[in-house]
Amino acid sequence: LVSLYSFDTEDEAIRLANDTPYGLNASIMIGSLSRGRALAARLHSGTVNINEGYATAWASTAAPMGGVGDSGVGRRHGTEGILKYTESQTLATQRALGWGAPAGMTDKQWGEALVGIVRVLKLVGRR
Repeated sequence: LVSLYSFDTEDEAIRLANDTPYGLNASIMIGSLSRGRALAARLHSGTVNINEGYATAWASTAAPMGGVGDSGVGRRHGTEGILKYTESQTLATQRALGWGAPAGMTDKQWGEALVGIVRVLKLVGRR
């Protein structure tokens, strides 16, 4: 299904294009690529093509593809697409420090020491 509307201003074109509960794909045919990108960013659509119907975005398998609004059923392609088939799990092993304060330190001292260690690690670029 393709909808075509006449318009007088770019703002009116964006308003008309966004006046729908759907937002799978949109296309902008325009001479200026920079204006096209600026307008594309204002469209409520999962994919927006500039000077093309759909093939460029559809063939970009590294880019996420899917709709917004009532067309929003997830993503395919790219990292976002593969993530729908995964279930994340965190496995953590404490190898250096136990839960409690070391002998000779209060819990408060141990907490302050840990905060200091984290600050130093952040300063040196460790996460």
